Amino acid sequence: MKTGVNESGVTAGLYAQLPVPAAATTSRVVVNNPLLRVVSFAMDAGQELTDHQSPRAVVVQVLDGGLTFTVAGRSSDLSAGDVVYLAPGERHAVLARTACRFSLVMVEPGAAG
Repeated sequence: MKTGVNESGVTAGLYAQLPVPAAATTSRVVVNNPLLRVVSFAMDAGQELTDHQSPRAVVVQVLDGGLTFTVAGRSSDLSAGDVVYLAPGERHAVLARTACRFSLVMVEPGAAG
């Protein structure tokens, strides 16, 4: 959903719209504007997002299931409720240990002032 910075919006029924796929990863952009981007992911066990980086600051929250999150070469096993903060440009990777869902929020550097 393209949402202006000064416009409110609601996305309901996201789990129904984004089921965990068999042997795959899917994502859906929930909010997208110049300030931030929110993306919901669903991954089956064994799926991965290989090492990459974002120019934006990133906050990841695990919603259900379990994943291994690697930041700058250091891995952590995460489960529902766990949160990761990534500074802009930080290299990271994700491996789903079980079927899982997580939310990713990217914030434009300098947006806080």
